[in-house]
Amino acid sequence: MICATKVTNSKKIENGYLIETDGPFIKLIFLTKDIIRIRTSFDKKFIEESYVLTLTAWEDRFDNFLGKERKRIKAIDVSYTEDKQKMIFKTSSLILELYKEPFGFKLYDHTKVLLYSDLIGRSFVKDQLGRRYHYNAIDLDEDHFYGFGEKTGNLDKKGQRMMMSPKDAIGHDPENGDPLYKHIPFYIRINETSKKAVGLFYHNSYDAVFDMGREISGYWPRYSYYMTDGGDIDLFLIHGPKVKDVVTKYTDLTGKQAFPPKQSLGYTASTMYYAELKENCDQEIYNVIDKHSKEDIPIDNFWLASGYSSGEEDNLRYTFNWNHKKFPSVNEFFRSMNDKGINVIPNLKPGVLKNHPYATYYEEQSAFIKDADNKEDCLGNWWGGLGKFIDFSKPSGRNAWKKLLKENILTKGTSTVWNDNCEYDGITNKEAICDFDGGLGTMAQLKSLQSNLMAHAGREAIAEVYPEARPYIISRAGFAGIQRYAQTWAGDNLTDWRTPKFNINTIIGMGLSGVANNGCDIGGFAGKAPEAELLLRWIQNGIFQPRFVINSANNDNTVTEPWMYAENIEFVRAAYKLRYKLLPYMYSLMYEACSEGTPIIRPLFLEFQDDTRCLTDDNFTFMFGSSILVANVFDKGAVSRKLYLPAGSAWYYWETMEKFDGGQEIEIPISLASIPMFFRDTAIVPMTEDISNISKDQVEKLELVIATDRDSKFTFYEDDGKTNEYLNGTYLKTMITVKNKIRSEIIFHKEGKFVSSIESIFLQVINKEKGAYWVTVNEKQLKQYLHVDTFAKAVEGWHYNPSRGVVCIKYKNIPIDYKVVVSFEKFDLIGMEDEL
Repeated sequence: MICATKVTNSKKIENGYLIETDGPFIKLIFLTKDIIRIRTSFDKKFIEESYVLTLTAWEDRFDNFLGKERKRIKAIDVSYTEDKQKMIFKTSSLILELYKEPFGFKLYDHTKVLLYSDLIGRSFVKDQLGRRYHYNAIDLDEDHFYGFGEKTGNLDKKGQRMMMSPKDAIGHDPENGDPLYKHIPFYIRINETSKKAVGLFYHNSYDAVFDMGREISGYWPRYSYYMTDGGDIDLFLIHGPKVKDVVTKYTDLTGKQAFPPKQSLGYTASTMYYAELKENCDQEIYNVIDKHSKEDIPIDNFWLASGYSSGEEDNLRYTFNWNHKKFPSVNEFFRSMNDKGINVIPNLKPGVLKNHPYATYYEEQSAFIKDADNKEDCLGNWWGGLGKFIDFSKPSGRNAWKKLLKENILTKGTSTVWNDNCEYDGITNKEAICDFDGGLGTMAQLKSLQSNLMAHAGREAIAEVYPEARPYIISRAGFAGIQRYAQTWAGDNLTDWRTPKFNINTIIGMGLSGVANNGCDIGGFAGKAPEAELLLRWIQNGIFQPRFVINSANNDNTVTEPWMYAENIEFVRAAYKLRYKLLPYMYSLMYEACSEGTPIIRPLFLEFQDDTRCLTDDNFTFMFGSSILVANVFDKGAVSRKLYLPAGSAWYYWETMEKFDGGQEIEIPISLASIPMFFRDTAIVPMTEDISNISKDQVEKLELVIATDRDSKFTFYEDDGKTNEYLNGTYLKTMITVKNKIRSEIIFHKEGKFVSSIESIFLQVINKEKGAYWVTVNEKQLKQYLHVDTFAKAVEGWHYNPSRGVVCIKYKNIPIDYKVVVSFEKFDLIGMEDEL
C-alpha cells in the first residue's frame, strides 16, 4: 500500500503548485476562484488527455479534437502562507489548507466556514491491487450527498455504497438496483448547519465505487471514500455556496446541456412491438399516429425500435440495415411521417454481429476495438451472439460509422440520432485495446467514454447533412459531459408502482449532475403491462419530464399505449393537454438549462436551501422550474396526498388557487384526475392552448400566470425551435420583472431579433384578497368588465375572477418594451381611500 502521509517538497509550476509527498505527487491548480483542481498521481506523469473538460488552464492533447467546445483560461496565481503545520492558499472566496504531516486538505469559505475535509492522515491511498482511494471526513448527522448521475433509491445518498460501471441494466430495481447505464462521478455535499454546498468531481473514467459513510472503522472518524480501478485521482472541488451555483460551475467545467429542437419536448410514442411485425410495419405505425389524432392526444415524435434493422432471414439486429419486408419504401415512410408532423427517430446500436451486412466494410475500415494484444478484433456478448464493437475513440471507427449514419438514416429524412445499448457492457475483457486517438488505452479506462464519443460522431454527422438544423441526439449511456451532446433516459425500467416515484429521484440526480434533458420510460419498459391506475399516475408524472416517452417491451404480449384503458382516457387526455399547455414554460426552462446548467426538474432544496426540512423531504415532490411545485400521486387507490410546502414562500394550489403558508406539511384530497401542483408566490408561468403538434402549430395567444406577492423575474424564451440561428441572435428573450407594490408592476423587456408569432396576451395576476382598482398596459388604462361573458368577447380589458382570486387581463401583444400596472389600492364606491 502507498499512502500520502507527509509533504516532502513543494514548488511553484506554471499554472499552480507541485506538491511532493512520500507517496503520490499532487498538482494543485486554482482554475478559478471557486474551482480548485487537486490532481493526485501515483505514477507522477500527469498526462493531459481529456475528452471531457470544457474549461482548462493547461495544454491538452485533445484541444484540437474538442475545438470550440473547450475554453482555455489562465489559472489564478495564488500565493500561500506557511507554518510548521500547514500551507494556506487563499482566493477571494476560498481558503485551502494543506496539512503537511499528517497529510490532507481542508477547504473553507472566506468566512472560515468548513466546506470539506480530507480524512487527515488517510487521504490518498493506492492499495496492493493498484486501486486508488480518496478518503473524506464526514458528519453523518449534518452532511447530505446528492447527484452521482444516474442512481436509484433515495435522493440523499448518505450511508449508501454505489458502483459506477455502466451496465445494460434491463428491469433494474428502482429502489435498490445498482449500477445503471451512466458513469458520472460527481456529487454535491450540503451541511445542515452551514447550509452551504460544495461539489466534488472526480475526472476519471475507470470503474469506481462511492461509499458515503456505510463503511466504519473504529480507528478513524466517520468517513466516505471514492475508489477507482486506475488512473489519477483528479479531483475538482467546486464552491457554491448555493446548490444552483455548484451545478452552474460544474457545467462550466464539463459543458452545458445541448439545446434541442423544440419538437423534442413533444410526446414521443414507441414500443418494440411496432417494428417487430413480420411485414408492413410502416402501415401499423401510420395507424398508430392516426389513432393519436382520433383520440385527441398530441404527438410529435416516434421512436423506431431496432426491429426495422432486423435481417429478413434471421431477424437479428443489423444497425443501418433496412428490412424491406417491414418497410418496403424507406424514403416514402419518412416522407409520410414528416407530412404528419412526426419526427422519426431510428434506433442505433454499436455492436456488429458476424453476418452483419456491413461487417466486412467495418473490418476494411479498421473500425473495431481490438483484443489485448492489439491484433485481432475484440469479441463480446451482443444481441444474437458474439459481436464486435465500433471504437469511437478511433478516427477510422468514427468515420466509418458516420458514413453509414448519413447514407442510411439521416438522408432518409431525420436529423435525430438515438444511440442505444452503448454501455459496451458486452466486452468483459478490460484489457481490450481502444485507439484513444492514437494514444492507445484499455477498455478499463475508456469504456465509459465510448458513449460520449458515439454522440460526438452523431453530432458531426448531423451537421454535415443538415448544417442549419439544431442537432438532436439521444443516448442511453454516458460519462460526465454527455449533456453537451445528448438527451438521455434511464434505460429499461421495471413496470412497478415503486418505479415512477423513485424515477423522480433518478431524474433529479441526473439534473444535479449536469444532465437537465432526461427522463424515464413512462409505463415501464420491462415486465407486464401497467394496470390502468398505474399507467395514469405514471403519465401524470411523465408530462413534467423533458423526455416524455412511452416505451415498452411488455412480456405479456401487450403494447403500452395512452388509450389502452378506456375508463381513464379523459384523465390521460387532460394530462397530455397540460403538457402541451406548459410548453412555453418548459422551453424557457430548457433554454435556462442550456445556458446556465440549472435543471428543469429540481429538488426542493435547490430553490429552498435554507429550509433544512427540504434536505430530507421524502414526499417525492419536486420543483418544475422555479415557479411550480409538483406532488404527483404514486400510491394505489390513494384518496389524499401528503406533501411539504417549503418555508420562505406562500403557495397557491393550481386547481383552486387556495393559498397555503410555507413551512408546513399539508394533506389534500385527490381523485384520479388530480395532478397536484402549487404556484410559488413568485411564480411567472407562460402557457398556451395553441399547440397540439410542435412542428405545425405556433403560439398566437400567450397566457401568463403571475404571482405578485414578492418581487420576481423570469425569462420567457422564443426562437424558431429548429435551427442554430439563435446562436446568431435570432431569438427573443422577454425578461419579465414583477415589482410588488400597491400598484404592482409587471415589466416586459425584450432582447433579440426573432419576430414572435404571439398576437395576444392573457394575464392571470393572483390576488386572493381583492380585485384591482385599475389596470394600465403601456400607460393605457384598460376597461374593466364586471361580467365574465362580456369580458370573454372583448379584445382587451380586465376582469376579476373572485372564485380563483385572479385579475384577468388581456391585450394585443406589444413588440417593444412595456409595463403593465395593476393597482391594488384601497377603494370604495364613493371615493378612493388614501393609503399611498
